[in-house]
This record gives sequence, structure tokens and C-alpha cells, in this order.
Amino acid sequence: MLEKALKGKPSYWIWLFVLLSLIGTASIVYIFQLVYGLQITGMSRDVSWGLYISQLTYLVGVAASAVMLVLPAYFHHYKEFKRMIILGEFMAIAAVMMCMLFVLVDLGQPQRMLNIFMYPSPNSILFWDAIVLNVYMILNIIIGWITLQAERNQVDPPKWIKKVIYLSIIWAFSIHTVTAFLYSGLPGRHYWLTAIMAARFLSSAFCSGPAILLLLALLLKKLTEFDPGTQAIKTLAKIITYAMCVNVFFFLLELFTAFYSGIPGHQAPIIYLFSGWEGHAEWVAFMWTAAALAILSLVLLIPAKFRDNHALLPWTLAILVIATWIDKGIGLMVGGFTPNVYEAVTPYTPSLWEIIITLGVYGIGALILTVLWKVAVGVKQEVGTAT
Repeated sequence: MLEKALKGKPSYWIWLFVLLSLIGTASIVYIFQLVYGLQITGMSRDVSWGLYISQLTYLVGVAASAVMLVLPAYFHHYKEFKRMIILGEFMAIAAVMMCMLFVLVDLGQPQRMLNIFMYPSPNSILFWDAIVLNVYMILNIIIGWITLQAERNQVDPPKWIKKVIYLSIIWAFSIHTVTAFLYSGLPGRHYWLTAIMAARFLSSAFCSGPAILLLLALLLKKLTEFDPGTQAIKTLAKIITYAMCVNVFFFLLELFTAFYSGIPGHQAPIIYLFSGWEGHAEWVAFMWTAAALAILSLVLLIPAKFRDNHALLPWTLAILVIATWIDKGIGLMVGGFTPNVYEAVTPYTPSLWEIIITLGVYGIGALILTVLWKVAVGVKQEVGTAT
């Protein structure tokens, strides 16, 4: 089936060239990082995780979001999602690959990643995070390829694949839960020290991930003959709406706990993010932008007349993605490290080199996703199931 990725319109090849150029540029910068070390980033002794790990956090949620299609389709026999499931599974593969690449670039020396497997530490959450991510990627590769091959041959998938699918549903929850434990297991970081961190991660994953998937599926509909189906779009938009409502509600619970309790350690990161701390206000504008966009996304999603408007929906989804990315893709990380344990602020802003390398990793993910979706759409067009 891979031969379908070798055929395409000129625009397809131009897009691949753009991605390869971006990846090549980022690779040169990454070599620069290997030579000079992590000093070229904006990280420091007080802020040891930055843009790289924050993207890992966000993309784990994108990977886990495939379950929002798989679960209704296989547990509740919702056939409207059948056409889109392969897109979600292939997006999960690209997302997990980017997650592991962000860990790789964050380690400084890439060979350090081998220590996770050569010297396993079962008491380390990072060890388990590496395990669940790799297994989840393997599960999605097996499920996606086997089911797509069966569709191409116009036969039913083998019966054993359902057991793998059920396992992947459970595993989808595990990958983001374990990632949340990386944060909530650190007692010195008040912004992360909350029992609902895993629940917050899952709620944000189940709104932002499907939003990205639906946004890309709508783009695919414009560029190709693939049609996810009107009913599938409506249902997925409803799921996104409910998940976003829960996501905002969980954040409000954090605000209540921090300010009603009056515990300074819990209040300080929120105050820093939204109003600044001792003259440091690097992220105030970003966080208020995220809050405003989150509210706007709910205003546009909750009323059915707005949510079912296919001309407005892509903009709504884009607004939601930006809001969740600012909150979870950067705000969560900065808030956890600021103020530090000595109640001092070490400002962190990503350096240009970090941003370029980050874009390069996203370029690799986009390249993987483009090729996989090209194969999937090609097979569906061949057998007549694209529309």
C-alpha cells in the first residue's frame, strides 16, 4: 500500500518539499545544540523543562484522542465513525513519534535515551511513560495497517484484531495518565500537585485532539475526494464540546482550591501567569488570550446552530486548539517552575533555536501524517469508501 504515497499532484510534492526543507533546517540547528549543549535554549537550573517537554505533554493528548473515535465505533457500534477511525489511528502514530522526538531533543545527548531501557527503573514514572508510549504506537501501527489492508482486499479484518483494538482503548487512557503522573508526583511544584491532574490531562486531550483531527479531516475533504460524513462531523463536534466544558470546569476547580484555601504556594503560579509576579509578566498576555479563546470556543460550540455551521466550525476548532495549546502546551510548564521553591522568578522564554527545533519535530510529524493519510485516502478511493 505504500506505493500510493509515491503518487500525487504537484501540490502534494511541493508540500513534502516544504516539510523536508523545514526538517533539514531544524536538523542543522539540532547539530548546533549537540555541539554547544542545552545552553542555547531558554532553559536554566530553575527551569529544567521547557518548550520541548511541554510539546510532549500536549501531543500525548493528541495521540490519546484517537480513542474518542475507536470507543464509540467498537463499544457502541457507531458506524458513522468507521470512515474516520483510520485517520485517528494514523494521527496517533505521528503524535507518539513526535512525543519521543521531543524527549530525545530535550535530553541533550540522544544516547541518554538508551539508559531508560538498558537500566530500567520501575520506580521511575519516566520509565513507564516510555513503555506506554512505545506500546501505544505499536498497537496503532498494527491496528491501522491490518484494518486498512482488509479494507483494500474487501474482506473482514481478522477476529484477533478486535482484542488489540480493545487493548488500545485502555492503553490510550494510560499514556496520558502516566504522563500526568510525571507532574503530579513532584511535591515541590504546587501548580502540578493536584489529584485531578490526570483528569485535567484527559479532558484537555479529548477536546484538543479530536479538534485537530476534525480540523485536518475538513481540510482533507477540501483537498481530496474523502468525506468524513456529515453525521460523523456533528457527533465529533458534540464530543469536543462536552470535553471542552469539562476541561474549563476542571481549571475553575483549580482556581477555587487555590484562592479559597488561601495557600500561597498554590496561588503563586496562577498569579504569575495571569497578572505577573514581582514585575515579571512574560506570559500574562498569552494566558489571558488563552482564557478568552477558551470562552469564545464554548460560545461557538455549545449552541447547535453555531456548532453545526460547517463554514464556522473550522474557525471554532482553530480557536479551541490555540487556547488549549497555550494553556497546556506552554502555560502548564512555565507555571510549574515559576515561582521556584525560593519564591523567586527565573524568567523562561523559548529561544529561537528551541522554536526552530520544535518546528522541525512538528515537520517530521506532519511528514509521517501526510504519507500515512495519503495511503489511507488512496486505499479508500480505490475501493470506493472515501465518500
